[in-house]
Amino acid sequence: MDTRELELFVVLAETLHFGQAAERMHLSPSAISRTIKRMEDEVGQRLLERDKRSVRLTGAGDALLQYAQQQLADWRSFVDSLQPHYQSLHGEISLYCSVTAAYSFLARLLSNFRSRYPAIELKLHTGDQADAIERALSGDEDLAIAALPEKLPKKLRVQTLAHSPLVFIGPAFPCAVRDQMNVESPDWSELPLIVSERGLARLRVDAWYRNHGIKPNIYAQVSGHEAIVSMVGLGLGVGVVPELVLANSPQRDIIGIIDAQPALAPFVVGLCAAAQRLENPLVKAFWDTARASYPGEF
Repeated sequence: MDTRELELFVVLAETLHFGQAAERMHLSPSAISRTIKRMEDEVGQRLLERDKRSVRLTGAGDALLQYAQQQLADWRSFVDSLQPHYQSLHGEISLYCSVTAAYSFLARLLSNFRSRYPAIELKLHTGDQADAIERALSGDEDLAIAALPEKLPKKLRVQTLAHSPLVFIGPAFPCAVRDQMNVESPDWSELPLIVSERGLARLRVDAWYRNHGIKPNIYAQVSGHEAIVSMVGLGLGVGVVPELVLANSPQRDIIGIIDAQPALAPFVVGLCAAAQRLENPLVKAFWDTARASYPGEF
């Protein structure tokens, strides 16, 4: 088990709720379930007792919780012990990401970074995530958080922060669009579609429609996934966004996920930097802090 899995288990033990744990860890409930199943297989015992109404720790789960808390405390102490060499670092670095990425990943990361490197100032720039990788490669930013394409540019260095399903969404309140959706076989050529102007999600939704032989009825093309969620929340159409964006939206209670098959390939979200940028000790300090903050991937 790696530290990321142990951290997940601690969060789940604290909340005893898969949905709440998923929100805190920026994962889907199904990803939480898969990880717990893998941990149970590894220890050879059930860690949780689950039914439709409750989750509770077994005896083995209680023992693992104590072990996990001690291991995580030891790991953080070890990481902190390596930092004195960098305490004298001072200066400024820049990071680019979407608004969703800012409040999904930066709270934990910046808390750790500021405690270790109080004299390094981080300049945060937000915008359309479709621009993130190019801004890192061009040198406009030292670092960026981005959805990672299947083929990475050779000069780009990345470390994975999270996986997020890419989902179709629609309004969950009475409106004309919901009426179009709530039939046995929705006519996808008639459903008004709100899409990103460009980027990985746009490429995947275009391919989905093309593979079905359907010409999409594009209602609007917008910049940023947050804008798609907002327009779907107004009942203007359906859209495609990473589930992470929906989970962090204030409109999530009035929007539902559409079961569209086959499912779109999930987003892999990562911290990115041009290779030469990591030669800068300030940038490397942030990079290493991110690795310690998100040490494992599953």
